[in-house]
Amino acid sequence: MDDVTQLGLRELEVHDPTQGARVPARALYPAHAPPASVAFGPYAVEAAVDAAPAAVAAERLPVVVVSHGSGGTPWGYRAIALAVARAGHVVVMLTHPGNTRGDDGLAGTAANLVNRPRHVRLALDALAADAVLGPHVARDRAAVIGHSLGGYTALAAAGGRPVALPDMTADGRAHPLEVEHDARVDAVVLLGPALPWLMAPGALAEVRARVMVRAGERDELAPPYAIEAVLRGLPADARLDFAVVPDAGHFAWFGPVPPPLAGPHFPPSIDPPGFDRAAYLPRVGAEIVAFLRAAA
Repeated sequence: MDDVTQLGLRELEVHDPTQGARVPARALYPAHAPPASVAFGPYAVEAAVDAAPAAVAAERLPVVVVSHGSGGTPWGYRAIALAVARAGHVVVMLTHPGNTRGDDGLAGTAANLVNRPRHVRLALDALAADAVLGPHVARDRAAVIGHSLGGYTALAAAGGRPVALPDMTADGRAHPLEVEHDARVDAVVLLGPALPWLMAPGALAEVRARVMVRAGERDELAPPYAIEAVLRGLPADARLDFAVVPDAGHFAWFGPVPPPLAGPHFPPSIDPPGFDRAAYLPRVGAEIVAFLRAAA
């Protein structure tokens, strides 16, 4: 499908029976309908709510799930999500209950590490079952874009086997965690990924997805050397696209930040000196689109 300028927006019905919680999820997708501004807190997108998808005859739209960082929101990554949706993908903006800005009680827990990959599977199931979008989407394969803890989520969903570190267990020992893998996830995009739970030998041995990684040169929370150390655990024949972004910090992929939030009180709005986030976001969006198309 050629790039489009108009997008649809549709809420998906996702419930997690294990967590006993609704999983907020909305899909952005190509559409030919007049858009309107839709706000999600301080963030807004231009889209036509519940518009029919602009699918091509005999073609199913590829699917991408966005997994946000700990205590965050998927709408912080709307610049990347919009670029991917306009390139012909259905992009599921997934919110992880218990680990968002307004609902962060599970941050730092083993339960959160187990829940997040399951949310990806549930969102993909809900998209496939949706009356409007389901008939138009690819059901047997999907990609996951994840920032920070969302990067962990993507690799765990793609076959990674995490370990709960001693600081999150009752007995102070590391323990393997049982997470739900999803065979549909055949490509992952990791942006400043937080990966310490995937450091154990063999943790990534079963990951068969294509992997794109962008690490911030000046990211103090997920430094490039730490990311590289974990990714050495990928299979020897792994298809890996790894690059370090000069001068970038941990939040280089988040934005644009609305003016009411910008400032030292909101760390996601802060960049190291010399880094131009406004110029970088369109470039990385294009890189991700190229990677996803090559993975198709």
